[in-house]
Amino acid sequence: MYEATGKIKVILDTQTFPSGFSKREFVITTPDENYPQDIKFEIVKDKCAWLDKFEPGQDVTVHFDIRGNEYKGKYYVNLNCWKIQGGESAGNQAPTGAQPASQEVEPSPEDLASDDIPF
Repeated sequence: MYEATGKIKVILDTQTFPSGFSKREFVITTPDENYPQDIKFEIVKDKCAWLDKFEPGQDVTVHFDIRGNEYKGKYYVNLNCWKIQGGESAGNQAPTGAQPASQEVEPSPEDLASDDIPF
């Protein structure tokens, strides 16, 4: 379990794949005096709606896991958000039904087996 704090830079639309798998990506900018970092996270399945309560410029804390996989000889790393909390200015957070990472629902092997990259 990892955590990052920053300002939301962009929230992208939900992507739905032919297999039925859906994800939504967003970027936060972490504060660093010399080199601020733009970090992309993703939320999957029914959690995509969580981002509807947030907007660019809002301070957030993102709780996430690092996920890695191989697809057709290439390796990918995703930062999978399982909880997002608004900062002082917003007071928003993930719905109370947020689950800890150990209970996270991941894509099924069928979702990952199609020719479409599911991320």
